Amino acid sequence: MSKTDHLPRPTLVLGSTSRYRKELLQRLGTPFEVAAPDVDETPRADESPAALAPRLALAKARAIARQFPHAVVIGSDQVADLHGQPIGKPGNHERATAQLRMMSGQALVFHTALAVVRRDTGFERVVDVPVRVKFRTLSDAEIETYLRAEQPYDCAGSAKSEGLGVTLLEAIESDDPTALIGLPLIQTCALLREAGWDPLIELTRVRAGQSDKARP
Repeated sequence: MSKTDHLPRPTLVLGSTSRYRKELLQRLGTPFEVAAPDVDETPRADESPAALAPRLALAKARAIARQFPHAVVIGSDQVADLHGQPIGKPGNHERATAQLRMMSGQALVFHTALAVVRRDTGFERVVDVPVRVKFRTLSDAEIETYLRAEQPYDCAGSAKSEGLGVTLLEAIESDDPTALIGLPLIQTCALLREAGWDPLIELTRVRAGQSDKARP
């Protein structure tokens, strides 16, 4: 008997209101809940992007785990790093324009941090999945056309790579292809298994339940 056999089967909770992370997690095909973490995302003095993203991801997961003590909770955060300077979500057209002008012709690292917390077993893990992105040299006209068409104001660095943002890039280097969109699914599945929530086993249960309901 494992140490978790006496515990209720955990649910899965995504501690994020990001529609991009929700859409990515839906690829696993299993039910999950979504909850909004109440976390102060202000960077600390002299805090690097590589330190900020994991700290916030873990803080978000811990905040939601307090509400769902028998759940496996996913928290995530993404911060772009331009020569040590953190680049977050622009929020509006003017800031997005300024971001893309700064990033034109530059190589950035997008730190996509992932945390998984299961409070009833004390499980906590956080990892940083970096993605190196090289922007080509952009004209003001190209930036304006892109922003008007895509309006990526809720994306770190204004870089919506799964959409029209790919036209701004020269290269993407990553071990986890969904990390740049907001949730590294390879690492997510690995940490979920470590926490005792196997995506394929859960999918088998879902499908078995659907088959039972379909029987006369």
